[in-house]
Amino acid sequence: MTILHMDLARRRLCSVLLGWVASAACAAVLPGQVDATGSEPRAFGYQVGDMVSRTVMVDVADGLMLDESSVPQPGARGNALELRSVSRRSSAEPGGRRHELTLAYQVFLSPPQPRTLEMPGFTLRFKGQPRAQEVRIEAWPVTVSPLVPVEVSPRRGLGELQPDAAPPLIDTRFARWRLIAYALVALVLLAYLAHVYIGLPWWTRAHRPFTQAWRALRGLTPASPEPQWREAFQNLHGALNRTMGEVVFEEGIDRFVRAKPQFAHLRDDLARFFRQSRVEFFGKDARDAQARDDRSWLIGFCRRCRDAERGAA
Repeated sequence: MTILHMDLARRRLCSVLLGWVASAACAAVLPGQVDATGSEPRAFGYQVGDMVSRTVMVDVADGLMLDESSVPQPGARGNALELRSVSRRSSAEPGGRRHELTLAYQVFLSPPQPRTLEMPGFTLRFKGQPRAQEVRIEAWPVTVSPLVPVEVSPRRGLGELQPDAAPPLIDTRFARWRLIAYALVALVLLAYLAHVYIGLPWWTRAHRPFTQAWRALRGLTPASPEPQWREAFQNLHGALNRTMGEVVFEEGIDRFVRAKPQFAHLRDDLARFFRQSRVEFFGKDARDAQARDDRSWLIGFCRRCRDAERGAA
């Protein structure tokens, strides 16, 4: 019985030793060998903007060195999957080294329907003894889903046509005040121009001495009352005086004509007007037929003086 138990113990010890030897043989890297394994991400459930990472572990025997130019480099733009960063870590292993590469990709595609992209494959090169080696890292599929389904609910905010956004409100108070100030200045200028070029000429024409006298005389007839005719003579004398700037008498007709040449053709009418005025105010027989005819002439005389004053005759 003792011999049997000793035999079983020796067998168990041999089994344990053999296991250790096998494990050590598996952990060690054979000379000139390159072995690659990967930790791949899930192949589905990604959308635009998501980050996807894969980790590649390469066990390299002593004597081989990684060619840096074969390592993928971030920076390329315009792809559906863009390599954003590559982090590296190296550690010593029995018989060689282990290189661990973590490649981070970002999704830059939002397809209308689920679409499968590929994390691109690449080849790592190693230089050294006993000979150069290469290891191929195959591509890995990644499925990208749309942000929203193609057919969405027609409720507000989800259809293809969206309501127009309200424009931003801008404070326009200062602009309105500035426009009001400009408008007031413009109105003042327009009023000034209208006063100078329209108002003053019109007022001047309307208030010319013979024009005012004509307004008073034009409604008279030979049958008008005596006081109205006497007032008409007074209005004409006043028009002559205002035109000359002084009192005009019969002996001053020539001086009046020289000062106001536009009345030169009316010299004889002016002399007749003074004679008729003398009869009206100082004559004894001012109401006879001849006097009434002279009064009819007085209306025409006033109109001719008005036309001469306006430069129309």
